[in-house]
Amino acid sequence: MFSVLIFSFLGLFMLLIKNRIQKKIAAKAELDRKMAGLELQSLRSQMNPHFVHNSLNAIQYFIQRNEVELSEDYLVKFSKLVRLFFEYSRKQTLTIEEEVTLLENYLQIEKLRFEDKLSYCINVDEKIDKEELQIPSMLLQPIVENAVNHGLFHKKGNGLVTVDFKLIDSNTYMVTIKDDGIGIKKAKEFYKNSVKNYQSSSTIVLQERLSLLQKSKNWEVTYSIEDLSETNRGEGTEVNISFKQKYL
Repeated sequence: MFSVLIFSFLGLFMLLIKNRIQKKIAAKAELDRKMAGLELQSLRSQMNPHFVHNSLNAIQYFIQRNEVELSEDYLVKFSKLVRLFFEYSRKQTLTIEEEVTLLENYLQIEKLRFEDKLSYCINVDEKIDKEELQIPSMLLQPIVENAVNHGLFHKKGNGLVTVDFKLIDSNTYMVTIKDDGIGIKKAKEFYKNSVKNYQSSSTIVLQERLSLLQKSKNWEVTYSIEDLSETNRGEGTEVNISFKQKYL
């Protein structure tokens, strides 16, 4: 009788372990499915019709002004950015070097479109190994896009976007994206008749991706956004996002 109880207990214990393992496998599969879907959403948000339309209009504008070299330069940069979007959207992570390349190409196109109204600066801490340190893919560009389109687009005069990568420790770093535009409060006033317009598709995808990264247990990510005019720190918006890669 005692041996029967022991075997029954062991059988129940093994069943519980099996069910727990199956639940973990199912949860991971669901998370992977959501991440794959979100990668496609990220690509769609970055290749949004407004950006493509504005870029093609700019190329046409330069052609009409008979600025052939400028239009060719714009077209080459635009083609390279499209290729990078498709290439990087298939990856879960990028190196810092790849991320900087993507941001450089995006900002170069926006700088051409804004015609000297836009300046940018990307700084990488010299302690960071750009070829080794990883970052979740398709995450920073939507933030930079918001800085340009919501922060600087409605500003009178020139605008500046800065992106700073700073090493915190061996596997933790901070990225600060700052613009000297009109700030969050004023930007919302431009879109007060439609909250949906201010909450762009890139912003929504960003929020979902941050949430999934936390659930993936591979990254510890903190995110904050601040209207500098409300803290007497000048004008514009500052986004701070820290990344800590967990080694399981």
